Amino acid sequence: MSLSKWSQSIGNMESLESIDFSGNQLTGEIPQSITNLNFLNKLDLSYNHLEGKIPTGTQLQSFEASDFVGNKLCGPPLLLNCTMDGKVHDDDANDNEKERKNHGVKWLFVSVAFRFIVGFWGFVGPLFIFKSWMYAYYHFLDDVWYKLQSCI
Repeated sequence: MSLSKWSQSIGNMESLESIDFSGNQLTGEIPQSITNLNFLNKLDLSYNHLEGKIPTGTQLQSFEASDFVGNKLCGPPLLLNCTMDGKVHDDDANDNEKERKNHGVKWLFVSVAFRFIVGFWGFVGPLFIFKSWMYAYYHFLDDVWYKLQSCI
């Protein structure tokens, strides 16, 4: 489906507050008339086949870059700069494709969470299994606590 069918009338819906066209196979450019939507507080155009420069308007630049991911778009709020004709470089489009394939997973956070879980249960797990270790650990904590109290 092309955006041109509704691009002329989208700007007339001035009190529209939310648009979610994510994953709808839309093609073409984002219409300039969308900048007339002053009450728009939710916009999601991700994972379509949109291309070109994101129209400049106070509303559109306030949305997250994730609302435009999976397209060949450029300009703010995306970090991709447009060429003179408003097109995206191919390597920038490949970055969007990689992010789409990862479904937005931030592998750094996954690895940090995994390391925390393994480290935590690697330390706490034996305390649950071996009662003598638990008693020794709590005795050690009590000694440290009493020494800190005596210093104060």
